[in-house]
Amino acid sequence: MSRAYQSFEFGIKDAEELLAHFDAMNANPPPANAEVLKRAGLVMALTAWETYVEDRLLEEMNKKLGVVAGSYVGDFVLKRLHTDLKQFHNPSSDKTKRIFQEYLGLDVTEGWSWANYDPEKARATLNSWIGKRGDAVHRSKPINNGSPVAHLIKRDELEKVIRFIKDLVKATDVYVENNL
Repeated sequence: MSRAYQSFEFGIKDAEELLAHFDAMNANPPPANAEVLKRAGLVMALTAWETYVEDRLLEEMNKKLGVVAGSYVGDFVLKRLHTDLKQFHNPSSDKTKRIFQEYLGLDVTEGWSWANYDPEKARATLNSWIGKRGDAVHRSKPINNGSPVAHLIKRDELEKVIRFIKDLVKATDVYVENNL
């Protein structure tokens, strides 16, 4: 298990705790402001994924560059990686595939297989959640003109995204470990 995976396990707890807070305050009917906890949970789950990808790349590149650490080449590659990671927002399947291929020579998305998921379905699911994350971050909840407005994310969906991201990280970590 990589250090990045260990850090991820700590980071995903934020999303799990937000879901637990939502459950704790969820009465029938739930308070109007409870929905913000689900949106925040979605954002935190996908932030944990983004952080994992960045940390995993840095971890592996530091190993690969060990013999040239401190040299012009080593410093150049790490500087470029840090620059790329600063621009690595919304880690969709395509962006994740590209950056892992560029730095480690691996298409990590090929390793995204686990119960009920093959790489194609995992890619599509990740991209869908990334899109929803963008909505949660850049759009506040719609104005209510008297009729109830659907929530961006339902409670069971938040539970699913947390489980999906945990499985995705595990599959990615195993694939990187087995293929480097």
